[in-house]
Amino acid sequence: MSKSLIYRYTVAATMLAVMGGVQAADKSMPTDAQLIASAMRAAPARVAKDATIIAMGADGQMRTLRKGSNDFTCMPDNPTTPGPDSMCMDKNAMEWINAYVGHKPPPPGKLGLMYMLEGGTDASNTDPYAKQPESGNHWIKTGPHFMIVGADPAFYANYPKNPSPDTAAPYVMWAGTPYEHLMAPIK
Repeated sequence: MSKSLIYRYTVAATMLAVMGGVQAADKSMPTDAQLIASAMRAAPARVAKDATIIAMGADGQMRTLRKGSNDFTCMPDNPTTPGPDSMCMDKNAMEWINAYVGHKPPPPGKLGLMYMLEGGTDASNTDPYAKQPESGNHWIKTGPHFMIVGADPAFYANYPKNPSPDTAAPYVMWAGTPYEHLMAPIK
């Protein structure tokens, strides 16, 4: 995974590509304990307490900060983005993210769940790989939410697919792409 994927978007895939990037020995960067605490804020306490916590090391490789006992994996806030964007995902959502990061089709028939209870930084609602706001890529800001990924297209047909959605109500992000997913606010 390349650090060039730092896009300001906080969907899980972007987080996999950029999360962490820190070493505890660097005084300006968070310690492993701080990264774990950040990652645990992404999901409900009952999920986060037993989740595996991972972060990306300075070498670009994912490292496990804490092994969990459930099928969820949480990642801490990315300190290089403007707002909090920790996230936590189940096993199927992690496969979906890996497909996104690798520019590959998501695995068929694997419905996944992701939490971002701290919300997310700004992102394009129409272009999965947008790096910054540009004319026509419909940059948005999300508050605390969860995401459903990997659903059949018929599922997403039940929700708004507006390029500039009302982020206070459920909507489909990246509609019409292989990476479309439901964004569901929590508040």
